[in-house]
Amino acid sequence: MRHVIALDVGGTGMKAALVGADGTLLHEARRATGRERGPEAVVESILGFAEDLRAHGLEHFGQTAEAAGVAVPGIVDAETGVAVYAANLGWRDVPLRELLSGRLGAIPVALGHDVRTGGLAEGRIGAGRGTDRFLFVPLGTGIAGAIGIDGTIEAGAHGSAGEIGHIVVRPDGPDCGCGRRGCLETLASASAVTRAWAAASGDPQADAADCAKAVASGDARAVAVWQDAVDALADGLVTALTLLDPRTLIIGGGLAEAGETLFTPLRAAVEERVTFQKLPAIVPAALGDTAGCLGAGLLAWDLLATEVSD
Repeated sequence: MRHVIALDVGGTGMKAALVGADGTLLHEARRATGRERGPEAVVESILGFAEDLRAHGLEHFGQTAEAAGVAVPGIVDAETGVAVYAANLGWRDVPLRELLSGRLGAIPVALGHDVRTGGLAEGRIGAGRGTDRFLFVPLGTGIAGAIGIDGTIEAGAHGSAGEIGHIVVRPDGPDCGCGRRGCLETLASASAVTRAWAAASGDPQADAADCAKAVASGDARAVAVWQDAVDALADGLVTALTLLDPRTLIIGGGLAEAGETLFTPLRAAVEERVTFQKLPAIVPAALGDTAGCLGAGLLAWDLLATEVSD
């Protein structure tokens, strides 16, 4: 049975699958990255995991994978197949495509940014299915974005399109790791809500999920923290939709798990801010933490289709 390898590499864990030509998940597996052993160990973990997946395909489906797709965090050069930089993995200029192809019998390998790869899956088979223009925004440790156009993701001239987490929404706000102050992700990411709620509640162990529960129960302190984050998020999203004019805004990540506790005030806040802009549909992501892995599979099949057409 024809299939490809799909790998989604996170800071501490990896999700993987063998994906059939029709998108069916033929086999799924998870494994730790081994980050505690250093960046070289992470690379070796990825290569070993891919080899095991290749062997599984041969044993159970009668043939090895025809291609592989890999989603990684940080800065990625998809054309050269180099993972340029990933702070949480300690990577700089890792030639991941070359290394993987060498371990996997010289099959073609596609490399993608984790959020844009997840956005590809949400756009084609998830919440954006059938939508010609969308913006996928996961609210997790940070905030990034993927710009969807007719079933593809716009990476930009330098592979950095969609980084709306670094739109400055509060110029006098908190310092951001990028060097600016008041970036969207310092105020509206799950990490930002966790910090704000831990301070407001006096509980250093409290997180964003706890804040959402407190909002639902009517806690005034939680409501204030939550509304500050929603207002900042709405400001950033209106800037994005002014520039991009998406038909659909797909919101994912940890904060989206709060459901209507997030979406009801967010839709209202965005609607309050638009003037001439067309209000997009604002919907939750559909694929959860499988989006990156599914998107990696799509990258691999797209690569094979491109090679055939060439």
